[in-house]
Amino acid sequence: MPYKDPVCHEGAAAPDCMHCAVRHLSICSALGSEEAQALEAVTTTMPLEEGATLARTGDARRHVYTLTDGALRLVRTLADGRRQVAGFVLPGDYVGLTESLKYRYDVEAITDSHVCRVAITDMQQLRTQYPKLERKLLQRACLELDAAQDAALALARMQPTEKLADFLLTLASRLARDGDGRNLVALPMGRGDIADHLGLTMETVSRTFTKLRLQGLISLPQLHVVEIRDFAGLHKLASNEAD
Repeated sequence: MPYKDPVCHEGAAAPDCMHCAVRHLSICSALGSEEAQALEAVTTTMPLEEGATLARTGDARRHVYTLTDGALRLVRTLADGRRQVAGFVLPGDYVGLTESLKYRYDVEAITDSHVCRVAITDMQQLRTQYPKLERKLLQRACLELDAAQDAALALARMQPTEKLADFLLTLASRLARDGDGRNLVALPMGRGDIADHLGLTMETVSRTFTKLRLQGLISLPQLHVVEIRDFAGLHKLASNEAD
């Protein structure tokens, strides 16, 4: 994919952290009113056009980001030229939770998106000043480690149908963090992104979607929407317990 500079309007107004639509999903939820104001003072909003690259592998890590709208993918190009999608960033997710001095992945906008941007030096100062924020970041790091271990296990042992079932359940769980419990799962990423994430071909992903639909586990009302019709059946399949 050709590199596109991210769209950034310098001097953009700081966000209203206390009234952010994804505050309950982000690290900001650990902050009270006074603390949120301190974060706002060092935060700028940043729009990204679809296809823009927020950061590239090897770039110096000068900022951290919270996605407030849209979707991003974390991409690494392997030595033989193949693309690996390491993960997806959804609203409320934090980008830059690492001690590395450089970005470890290309961070690309799947759709038109918005992020809140904070300089690393400012975030380090806030972490020292507000222990609640430090604890929230540690909690988020533990969750990401668990997710990475689960993903590695899935890639190592699962068949295509099991991989896709597990992926849909994981995505549904992430999208349901606001507690609405809906069965409709939006897929901002394309079939190619899913394939490069699960270690499959795009054709296999498409066939597997069809297989899950014919089994009555899901329906596909739109190209980028999946309706989970049988959560128990998907869980059974993802756990390799299907008959």
